[in-house]
Amino acid sequence: MIYTVTFNPSLDYIIQVKDFKTGQINKTTYEKILPGGKGINVAIVLSNLGHSSTALGFMAGFTGKEIEHRLKEFGCSSSFIQVKEGLSRINVKMKSNEETEINGQGPNIQKENIEELFTQLEAMKKEDILVISGSIPGTLPDTMYEQILQRVQHIGCKVVVDATNTLLMKVLPYHPFLIKPNNIELGEIFGVELNTQEEVLPYAHKLQELGARNILVSMAGKGAVLLDENGKEHRSLAPKGTVINSVGAGDSMVAGFISGCIESDYDYSHAFIKGVCSGSASAFSENLCTKEEVLALMETMKG
Repeated sequence: MIYTVTFNPSLDYIIQVKDFKTGQINKTTYEKILPGGKGINVAIVLSNLGHSSTALGFMAGFTGKEIEHRLKEFGCSSSFIQVKEGLSRINVKMKSNEETEINGQGPNIQKENIEELFTQLEAMKKEDILVISGSIPGTLPDTMYEQILQRVQHIGCKVVVDATNTLLMKVLPYHPFLIKPNNIELGEIFGVELNTQEEVLPYAHKLQELGARNILVSMAGKGAVLLDENGKEHRSLAPKGTVINSVGAGDSMVAGFISGCIESDYDYSHAFIKGVCSGSASAFSENLCTKEEVLALMETMKG
């Protein structure tokens, strides 16, 4: 089973307003509500690619129930922990002359809620895959990533981590199966600017020396690189297409890589290309990628 953890899931209220003005009534010309959060995006894309997963995390109130309901519509299972105080977030993403985002706070997560999550994770099996991604809300300790990897280390399951800077660096001693920084995040870790695949690879090697098994670095329109646990370097240009919406592209890459690993018995060359094409397929669409879109892009990458 694949499990995803989203610490602070949301309902994303996406709206378009023509010529937005403050201090007066504005009417929307477009609106859509989607379940949001990096782990949730991974779960949805996995479902689109034909893989079952269970979304874990914290939810509260009627907004939390709606997140569960909408996930179910995408074919995703969930086992969120119910938090008594507060509401799961509503994040407003407004497109007008400028793009504006207003993000909610999320529920007040208590120590007993955290322990309940640990209990869920400790029931995992060696053959399971755990995906932990996204930021940590203020009600959680900043050591959450480390604590989770400590708790599941004895199980031997594969852990995928998609986090930034300090959160990422602190989990490396626990040998995560996969980490996925982008080139900007990787550069920030080491205090350098990384613009080319050649510049990225030496720093991927540094992360591997620090404990990561596979390092997948996304580079938007410049493609991606993978340093696999066998020491092999993989490079790919980005598939050709028009970027419509880059939100969720990195999460789609993670899901595609996992899907490629499962279906090929961990052939990293195949998993890498499927990850790249999954990320691009989402970027080329208003929604998260479908299996058909990913396979179509993979065909263009052959030869």
